[in-house]
Amino acid sequence: MRLVRRLLRSQVSPERALLSLDTRARSLGLPAPAALCGDWFGSRAILAPTLACTPVREVERAFEIPARQPMMPESGPGGAVGGGWFGYLSYQLADPAGGRSALPKAVWGWADHVLRQDADAHWWFEALVPEDAPDPHELAAELDELLAAPPPPRSSWTPVRLRRPAAAGHQHAVSECIQAIRAGELFQANICTRFDGAFDGEPAELFAEGVRGLLPRRAAYLAGEWGAVASMSPELFLARRGSRVYSTPIKGTLPRRGPADDPLAARLRESTKDVAENVMITDLVRNDLGRVCEVGSVGVLELLTVKPAPGVWHLESTVEGRLREGLDDADLLRAAFPPGSVTGAPKLRALDLIAELEHRPRGVYTGAIGLASPVAGMELNVAIRTLELHAGWLELGVGGGITADSDPAAEWRECLHKAAPLEQLLATKGLRPRALA
Repeated sequence: MRLVRRLLRSQVSPERALLSLDTRARSLGLPAPAALCGDWFGSRAILAPTLACTPVREVERAFEIPARQPMMPESGPGGAVGGGWFGYLSYQLADPAGGRSALPKAVWGWADHVLRQDADAHWWFEALVPEDAPDPHELAAELDELLAAPPPPRSSWTPVRLRRPAAAGHQHAVSECIQAIRAGELFQANICTRFDGAFDGEPAELFAEGVRGLLPRRAAYLAGEWGAVASMSPELFLARRGSRVYSTPIKGTLPRRGPADDPLAARLRESTKDVAENVMITDLVRNDLGRVCEVGSVGVLELLTVKPAPGVWHLESTVEGRLREGLDDADLLRAAFPPGSVTGAPKLRALDLIAELEHRPRGVYTGAIGLASPVAGMELNVAIRTLELHAGWLELGVGGGITADSDPAAEWRECLHKAAPLEQLLATKGLRPRALA
């Protein structure tokens, strides 16, 4: 295979480009587009103009598919991506007895061409082409014209008011988790709950509006006959460039509703509970990567950095390592999935406790979404702040890390803080939500 690139004329926003592609796909009866927006592979956006996402239910196959790549140079010019496997891995892959969720356990779809917006807002047509095949000039020209054309008519959605479970139920689960920690069974666990409601609208419009108003760093959109996933995640699960592997776990949260909450950034860095959460999960991620990385190559690049996200301040760290020779993305996923920041430490006991205390399957939430490219490597987010849509229904998972010092009422408030920007988005009927500085 070889990489073909063409610089396009337009500098439209990723969300406008996605809606143009979605309109085109529906008018031609093609599969829906896919999108990664924010900070992916050093680019602002990577869009698959049309992507047939196939459900995958077997755990091993779900991990193996992104490693099935054509032979190509591992890095392309100017941050090129070219194409690859877009998809998600549901948390249900790690919880086979946890009940059936509405969406498939995993989906993957191969894209042999993409539209990529680079860091300077220039759009590129990129394609993976067999050595003996002609360059796809006509397709590149068609997509160039599409982006340069006037935007398609906008639609909206019926305002959604999400149903919340009783606070007492979540607080009871948190209390049970605290007791298990104090009994020495584990150090921490991530305890979650789910909000839901009816949705009447176009999922692509919802995602585009969220990207425009909330500016998430690791946003991802996938859709098919099985439903749709619109993720506004701020968190990187795994990134691989050649043999170099990175993970940036988030642990520690305080509200960020406006300028009055700016001092909370410093308070978060000084919080004994939040710092302890982050350090424990950072150590867990080091252990996960150490299972597949060269001895001595795993280290912490960045520790306890406060970063802004929609509606909240987060505390994050970055771990790196070098993948051992002969191992691939399937081995990496087996070692690290599900993400440590949304499970707990030790991970196996945390998974068991989560199954005991959470009474609804998590679905895609706390799984991973992203792209594995033969040119650029692999990047997956942690599927938090993620809306799951199926047959006119929408679900949103929220939760947080529990330690021995956790307060059940405060943990419930943290769930509400994390859900608030998405609840605001859903209530706007397609109007632009207030962007958070």
